Amino acid sequence: MDERAVHGRTIRAALDALFSHGRPRRVQLCVLIDRGHRELPIEAAFVGRLVQTTMSEVIEVKLTEIDNTEKVLLMEK
Repeated sequence: MDERAVHGRTIRAALDALFSHGRPRRVQLCVLIDRGHRELPIEAAFVGRLVQTTMSEVIEVKLTEIDNTEKVLLMEK
């Protein structure tokens, strides 16, 4: 699991990359699963599913193209 995704740092890096090309008029974020626990004030405009987790739990998403199965798992770190 990439810890940056848990805390919004990957999103922040993407925003920094966008701003390096000029100021966008609008940026909207879409996420498959939002588990909260934000450290940065960045929130998705579109959320597939909100899953309440503890800080010791992570969400794993399996995709057919990569894992030969499709499922979402709630796992302990």
